[in-house]
Amino acid sequence: MKSMFFFLLFALSFSQSPAQHNSFRVMSFNLRLPNQGDGINYWDHRRPLVASTIRYHEPDIIGVQEAFRRQLDEMMTDMPEYAWFGVCRTDGSVVPNPDGEFSAILFRKDRFERLDGNTFWLSETPEVAGSKGWDAAFPRIVTWAKFRDVKSGKLFFYFNTHFDHLGEHAREESAKLILQKIREIAGKEPVILSGDFNSTDTSKPYLVLTDKESTYSMTDAMYVSMSPHHGPLGSFSGSFTLPGVGDYRIDFIFIRNNITVLKHAILSDSWDGRLPSDHLPVLAELRID
Repeated sequence: MKSMFFFLLFALSFSQSPAQHNSFRVMSFNLRLPNQGDGINYWDHRRPLVASTIRYHEPDIIGVQEAFRRQLDEMMTDMPEYAWFGVCRTDGSVVPNPDGEFSAILFRKDRFERLDGNTFWLSETPEVAGSKGWDAAFPRIVTWAKFRDVKSGKLFFYFNTHFDHLGEHAREESAKLILQKIREIAGKEPVILSGDFNSTDTSKPYLVLTDKESTYSMTDAMYVSMSPHHGPLGSFSGSFTLPGVGDYRIDFIFIRNNITVLKHAILSDSWDGRLPSDHLPVLAELRID
């Protein structure tokens, strides 16, 4: 009887379709830049919390925002299984002086092969490094990469961004530009878009990105997840603590073209009420069909 039980367990473990085995996890995570004014929440104190969160939830690809080169280097020390790709928003370099923000893409080296990639600026001159667009307060960028999934052989594109926090017009135009660039770069291939959009799901930028009248509109992963959303609805605390998160969701994962969302979560992992960042990471388990 016991041998029959173990045989059934063994059979069930192989009953899943290959597509189920080929799913992978994507995370969007605004790390919060290393600002000494944050006191106890300065990056040096939060670094182990960020690493622990990532290790436990095991994302295969991470789109980070507000990441200084110093932070990227330290994350590679903490998690050598990842590589990263991107440039600094201020000058388009990989070693900026002074250090500055990247919207980098981290990926597991044993799971994905990066075939191509680049960065463009959210401005009227997207190929000009450091250019500011419209009424934006700072230069803003989109870093993208074309990947091959070593496990399944599937190809897909990943775009990661951080919209301006002040320029309302800039955010709307940034959404339009991203859709245009996705059309030019990725065509009909599967696309994942992650980022801190500094916009809620009722704002103009979100409505531009998800406009079903557009041939190249994106789909909010939370609303098409096969499993119900897990965690709080909000993604920004502004205080590094759980109280006050509410339902203010400005960090998103979007998908388009033959991608199934198996799970979606906003992660509120905390240590005595302290969060790894002032943003909560967004996690989605995806499958390319």
